[in-house]
Amino acid sequence: MAGLSGLAEATFPTWRARLTDRSKGCWYQFFYLRNAMINSSSTGTCFMFPASRFSSAKALGWASWLGHFLLPQIFKLLGAKSAEGLSLQSVMLELVALTGTMVYSITNNFPFSSWGEALFLTLQTVTICFLVMHYRGETVKGVAFLVCFAVVLLALLSPVMPLAVPTLLQASNVPAVVVGKLLQAATNYHNGHTGQLSAITVFMLFGGSLARIFTSVQETGDPLMAGVFVVSSLCNGLIAAQVLFYWNAKAPHKQKKQQ
Repeated sequence: MAGLSGLAEATFPTWRARLTDRSKGCWYQFFYLRNAMINSSSTGTCFMFPASRFSSAKALGWASWLGHFLLPQIFKLLGAKSAEGLSLQSVMLELVALTGTMVYSITNNFPFSSWGEALFLTLQTVTICFLVMHYRGETVKGVAFLVCFAVVLLALLSPVMPLAVPTLLQASNVPAVVVGKLLQAATNYHNGHTGQLSAITVFMLFGGSLARIFTSVQETGDPLMAGVFVVSSLCNGLIAAQVLFYWNAKAPHKQKKQQ
């Protein structure tokens, strides 16, 4: 028995470490087919969810990916060859929040369906950041930004990175989201229009963030994750309201062309 135990320890150290982490963090999921119950817990607090509700959370989680696509925004920038109306600082802060959610979720081994859209949103937001810089005539600066972001992301996902760093980054998401959205809202108010801001993307983000409140609670049980999506929903709702308010408003130079 001792020999087998030593062999297992030498062969599967990673799995043993993961099992130890799970037992310490009280993070596990059991599927009871007879009574159709699921026991999921996090940070030492256990929750009991009906399997049907968990399944609906899974389905809603995957479906909410459709509400987290920024491709309409990217296509609008490419089509107009302009980033007018977009706040670079707002997009940067949005990138910080998304990166924090992604790294925090990977570190805590959350289900991919509960955070997968953050991966794709991060890639798309990086693209938007580059396009904003490019259309402002700062292409070289944009390329340098891409390289720096890749280096920082690799460092955050490195095994030697202390676990406190992703947690701190996730905790900073709330102020990052709030400040970022307020900057975009201020830009819209100052300009009197939403410029190249894609209405489709704005409404999809709003709906997706609302759905994520439910799925984050059901799939992760993490109050920090749920809190971020609550704040994100409120901020996305503000931008969505501005899109409706400025629906018929146009930039001054476009009004002159029409006249």
